[in-house]
Amino acid sequence: MNCDDVTRALGEGSPSRLEVQDHVRSCHRCLELVNALNAPVAVDSPSPATLRQITESIIADLRPVRPVAPARYLLAAIVGIFAFIVSIAVYQLGPRAIAVMTPLQTVAILGALAISTGLLAYSLVHQMVPGSRHTIPPRLLPVGITFALTMAIVVLFQFQSERNFWGNAWGCIRAGAPIGVLSAMAFWLVLRRGAILSPGMTGAATGLLAGLVGTSVLEIHCPNLDAAHILVSHLGVAMLCALAGLVIGMATEAKRSTVDSSFSANRKET
Repeated sequence: MNCDDVTRALGEGSPSRLEVQDHVRSCHRCLELVNALNAPVAVDSPSPATLRQITESIIADLRPVRPVAPARYLLAAIVGIFAFIVSIAVYQLGPRAIAVMTPLQTVAILGALAISTGLLAYSLVHQMVPGSRHTIPPRLLPVGITFALTMAIVVLFQFQSERNFWGNAWGCIRAGAPIGVLSAMAFWLVLRRGAILSPGMTGAATGLLAGLVGTSVLEIHCPNLDAAHILVSHLGVAMLCALAGLVIGMATEAKRSTVDSSFSANRKET
């Protein structure tokens, strides 16, 4: 065995082989190498003040958290809130649109809204738990749902001329928007119990889901079957709520990034 073999054996972590030990006894160069590798390394222990400062910086932003509830309970809560608010609002306003829509229109548009609600609720539940797998990418889901509902409205309803189009549209928006705001507040009580990593994306999905509460109420209540009216005022409520949720979420995300940057800068200075 030569010096290269000894170096290779040391690199492989087998310095106790007999042939390695025999060569080291007779080779001054390899003996110095082994002694250098086995020499103790002096490690200066940090001072108590430094340890205390490290501990304080670690625990400064620690807060007690509750375990996230099972997904089925969260999903049931979100769907239950949706159904409860729609039922109360329709009871107050009256289901006047059911009487003027055909059975096909009623089943198709309410079915499309129900499917959209289920997909959004399922996605939001998974966004509450970091590392969850998504069947449909959360970034694409609100866009896909908005497009699908737009196509459903265009196919199911006809475009008609209205004398007071914007006045009628504003009346429905004014009725549906508060319902969306109320729904968003109720949904937030559930979502706040999760660990949301992307407030912008989650805010847009939550806003769209809350807006669909208002859209569903208007579809059951408003007897105006003009496709343009439904797109602008009924679906428009959902789109406005989604935009508001996106803006609020992005503002929250930017604020969080600013706070994290300031905290990191303070830690470097200390």
